[in-house]
Amino acid sequence: MASQRTWGLRMNLEDYFSRIHFKGSPVKCTFQNVMEIFQHHIRAVPFENLSIHCEEVIQVNIDAVYNKIVRKRRGGWCIEQNHLLYWVLKTMGYEVTMHEGNVYHPLQAIYSDRPSHLILKVVVEGKTYIVDAGFGASYQMWEPMELISGKDQPQIPGIFRLTEVNGFWYFEKIKRKQHIPDEQFSSSDLLDNATHKQVYRFTLLERTIEDFIPVNTFLQISPDSLFKKKSICTLQLTDGVRSLVGWTLTEMRYNYKDNMDLVEFTTFNDEDVEMVLRDKFNLTLEKRFVPVNSKTFYTI
Repeated sequence: MASQRTWGLRMNLEDYFSRIHFKGSPVKCTFQNVMEIFQHHIRAVPFENLSIHCEEVIQVNIDAVYNKIVRKRRGGWCIEQNHLLYWVLKTMGYEVTMHEGNVYHPLQAIYSDRPSHLILKVVVEGKTYIVDAGFGASYQMWEPMELISGKDQPQIPGIFRLTEVNGFWYFEKIKRKQHIPDEQFSSSDLLDNATHKQVYRFTLLERTIEDFIPVNTFLQISPDSLFKKKSICTLQLTDGVRSLVGWTLTEMRYNYKDNMDLVEFTTFNDEDVEMVLRDKFNLTLEKRFVPVNSKTFYTI
């Protein structure tokens, strides 16, 4: 297996597989292997931007990403998560490329001008798939998406679809209705009642990790960045998804009855938040964490 050096230590696939609890064989480049590694990854590695709120700098180089996610057992956002997955699949021998996407802003009903999302394209067994381990919350795909325009691809979180129009590929999700037992949270701004969700669009123009350096910096320092305004940590489960935004924990169970998702909320105090990160997300921070949940649009 190929290996590289990081922080004076060796990068290797075995440590990554241990991190995500994958016990399969990495020898053959099969779709089944991609599927299993991907699903283990999203259930072990949280989508999170907590470094920003711990006064840590998020770096794009693979050494730093590997050290953070594998050795320190942290999570990361799309540039980190999919960069690591790119390294894993490339090291295993897969045909994989990086691509950039523009996230949809529902309030303005537009896709962002600034590409800010990193996704992967993988060709395996004669078919092409989009692999994205770095969107988080309930809009996270659970299976690689075959690159076919207009085809509904049902998964446990809901129905996902890729649609190509004039060279742009649009990633969308059709959601179920949601049941919120605690009525005081039924109007929470973390909920999106729309059943059809536009998530992001992308092109098939190949990119390198260096192309994401400017946006990686922008998202950390700009006062307009969503990630400066909210502290976010989400983790995919076997039957749903768990999210901590600021001080509010939401636990969503997919299709718990009658084509409906169950959503339960719990609000915590400052002193309890790091306990929640440890107990609910298997995540321990090295520096002091300051939760943030300023007013800006974000739904789980």
